[in-house]
Amino acid sequence: MPADPITRIRRFNRAVTRETGALDQSFLGRGRPLGPARVLHAIGHHSPELEAIRTYLDLDKALLSRFLKALQRDGLVALTPDPADGRRKLATLTSAGQAELAEYDALSDARAQALLARHPKPQALLEAMDLIASALGQDVEMLEMDPRDPRAIHCLTEYYAELGRRLRTGFDVKLSADPGATDMIRPRGAFLVAMSDGLPLACVGLKGTDKGYAEIKRLWVSPAARGMGLAKRLMTRIESIARDLGITTLRLDTNSALPEAVAMYRTAGWDEIDRFNDDPYPDHFFEKRL
Repeated sequence: MPADPITRIRRFNRAVTRETGALDQSFLGRGRPLGPARVLHAIGHHSPELEAIRTYLDLDKALLSRFLKALQRDGLVALTPDPADGRRKLATLTSAGQAELAEYDALSDARAQALLARHPKPQALLEAMDLIASALGQDVEMLEMDPRDPRAIHCLTEYYAELGRRLRTGFDVKLSADPGATDMIRPRGAFLVAMSDGLPLACVGLKGTDKGYAEIKRLWVSPAARGMGLAKRLMTRIESIARDLGITTLRLDTNSALPEAVAMYRTAGWDEIDRFNDDPYPDHFFEKRL
């Protein structure tokens, strides 16, 4: 008889605790527990602001203060007044701290590579990890960026690959009405990427045109983050940007092989209209007045 869900979750928690070395007094053999090591990482890779570090790591002030004092004693971190607000302090890495962070990064990378190497299905393992990390959830941040940014390109590449799998005809972006990057940059348009702790999870583009309307393009959500409402959040945000740009009419197209997209547009105030382009892939066309 299979184990019940609670037993399986607790087994998973124990496995992660063991694999990550959460209980080690010398995390990765560097002489300090995981807590101070994570603070060092947050300062070097996330933010020097103490409140941002505390929120990112979900630490109370007393515990963060204790970890910072330990890192200061080791000569790895310096606290300085914030030039914008003298009542606050910023944490910065000393040269020794930067070297220590580099050691941690190298050891962590090696441990991750070893885990993938010993698993018979590394891609399935990564997909499971993405799903779990999204469920456990760092806050998702909507960032507006150039669609040529590597994070945007990652989303678009995944989107094209999924279309290739799901459309009966396959998908070749060269045959599609692919928007130019400059059409999705202000003041003509915009491009949004949903980020979670450094990982791009979703995207959507606003393509400016000279036809009396703008188009919503390339709405995609990672399989690891589906069911979290990201598509609706992205659509709400991109429609707000369209209003800010003075756009009054939006159009989009999609394919019946993506029934979840068709259903979302129908329930989100979009009206089905006749075909308005010669793109060979879509078979559903929508419009929305803002």
